[in-house]
Amino acid sequence: MNNLIDTHCHLNFPQFRNNLDEIVERAIKSGISKIVTISIKLSEINDIISITNKYSHIYNSVGVHPHECKNYQDLTVNDLIKYTKHPKCIGIGETGLDYYYENSPKKLQKDIFAIHIEAARKSNLPLIVHTRNADADTIEILQTEMKKGQFKGLIHCFSTTKELADKAIKLGLYISLAGIITFNKANNLRDIVKSLPIDRLLVETDSPYLAPEPHRGKCNEPSYVKDVAIYISNLLGLSFEEFSAKTTENFYNLFDKVSK
Repeated sequence: MNNLIDTHCHLNFPQFRNNLDEIVERAIKSGISKIVTISIKLSEINDIISITNKYSHIYNSVGVHPHECKNYQDLTVNDLIKYTKHPKCIGIGETGLDYYYENSPKKLQKDIFAIHIEAARKSNLPLIVHTRNADADTIEILQTEMKKGQFKGLIHCFSTTKELADKAIKLGLYISLAGIITFNKANNLRDIVKSLPIDRLLVETDSPYLAPEPHRGKCNEPSYVKDVAIYISNLLGLSFEEFSAKTTENFYNLFDKVSK
């Protein structure tokens, strides 16, 4: 039964260029019913759309990663909105703040994050948030912007603090979990996840990066989201089937442009 969804991966990346059909087929055989391939810059959006046009069960987002903000200083809400007219475009992002590398100035990252939030409001599509070493500013922006007008979204590849998770959930956002939770040193993350409500959890790979155990060191791919889901279901004391069904239901509740 195909009842898992990889809510975040990057199928247009070079690692998949020569074997995408095989990657997609392996995911189907592993029970992955849908995949969302995520935009990190507008220059790649046509390549992403060509992938979603080819495969009926693959969807995409539109957005500019915080690393790329320096190349999109004149980005407007309409630059994002125009791509949301495509039937397979179901999310805004990934966007947010990354102070670990700070490849783009912090002020610019914040400004472009706010532009994505406005696009999420106008399109009624979920915001896909990347945050690294930037919890305080991420929380502040999300809270301030939510007061200006409601929007929905998720924290992708969550690996940070309980405060961020709790405040995001209080704002109505979801938490998406990737292979990091399987890593040996992720005890703190596991403790946080055990405290989170099951009706706000999603699963992802963020492939080609962050392959979960037992695939560490390999190129990550959407089929490995099953390993993430098995690990979390055991962590939470749920059956794999129950956890899969719940996270899939959560996906449809959040990404409601997608029909079941």
